[in-house]
Amino acid sequence: MLLLLAQWLAQDIRAFNVFNYITLRTVLAAMTALLIAFWAGPGVIRWLAAKKIGQAVRQDGPQTHLKKTGTPTMGGVLILIAIGITTLLWGDLTNRYLWVVLIVSLGFGAVGFYDDWKKVVYRDPKGLASRWKYFWTSVLALGAALYLAANASVPSQMELIVPFFKTVAYPLGAIGFVVLTYFVITGTSHAVNLTDGLDGLAIMPTAMVSGALAIFAYVAGHAVFSRYLGVPYIPGAGELAVFCGAMAGAALGFLWFNAYPAEVFMGDVGALGLGAALGTVAVIVRQEIVLFIMGGVFVVETLSVMLQVGYFKYTKKRFGEGRRILLMAPLHHHFEQSGWKETQVVVRFWIITIMLVLFGLSTLKLR
Repeated sequence: MLLLLAQWLAQDIRAFNVFNYITLRTVLAAMTALLIAFWAGPGVIRWLAAKKIGQAVRQDGPQTHLKKTGTPTMGGVLILIAIGITTLLWGDLTNRYLWVVLIVSLGFGAVGFYDDWKKVVYRDPKGLASRWKYFWTSVLALGAALYLAANASVPSQMELIVPFFKTVAYPLGAIGFVVLTYFVITGTSHAVNLTDGLDGLAIMPTAMVSGALAIFAYVAGHAVFSRYLGVPYIPGAGELAVFCGAMAGAALGFLWFNAYPAEVFMGDVGALGLGAALGTVAVIVRQEIVLFIMGGVFVVETLSVMLQVGYFKYTKKRFGEGRRILLMAPLHHHFEQSGWKETQVVVRFWIITIMLVLFGLSTLKLR
């Protein structure tokens, strides 16, 4: 909306043409989302506390977490509101990619909101039944995949791009593209959700990865830069940099309240929405493998749960008693049980993410 206003004013005052630059609007989006989160955060936390929307801590988890019982949760609403308002303010509302990512993130957030609401408000420990959670997230992911496949304007939009190589790309075809997109969106969404177990653990990597994806989006949407760097040119993808800037700003604003000791948790509403947003942006700019690299913490956390559960079931069936690979899953709990303090786990995972994001960004040039 502010872009439209600036374009209208630019007819008489040329200085307003500066707002047509995606780079400026990306920075402004990050700052706006950050300020919205700062301004609205205390009120949202007070409202959640007044409604007694508090976190229920698992009894079989680390005993040090029991003191977190009752901490306001569902704070992801704050993040999604900041992202939504900021995107509408600074984004080009005629850009179809912007709407796809926004609808997917808010849709996944809505599923997470209902799940959290049932768990916390209605005291239903199961929340939304798993089959319905996967059904609705699958509907959203498949809807986005089908739309993107139907509107692909260039062949490179349906290729799997291999980083570090200029000419290595595998044509997926419409079906392959839809399948890959579905797994990337749903997989990233649930991976972020599994990682969200310690104060600040998931939100900071989300901010860093979204910031890096903003760079990839800008390059992919710029004909000259994409050709120079050997990145597929995706007309219109550059506008996603504004969305990514808003996501990074909102995430950092939320971190202010989510840093140890957390005043609020984001819950499924935030984790599912943010994860789906990262996955959708990566698919549009054709950087699924790079997302896998930069989001390595999310990937390892997910694998730790899969291996733990799989090995437990296998040994229980074969030996009559379930055995574990880790002291506790996800992986961050394993390190806590090994003697690491919560803040040590969080900061060390942040450091790993910084290195992975830098490694992912290096694929822009190392080809």
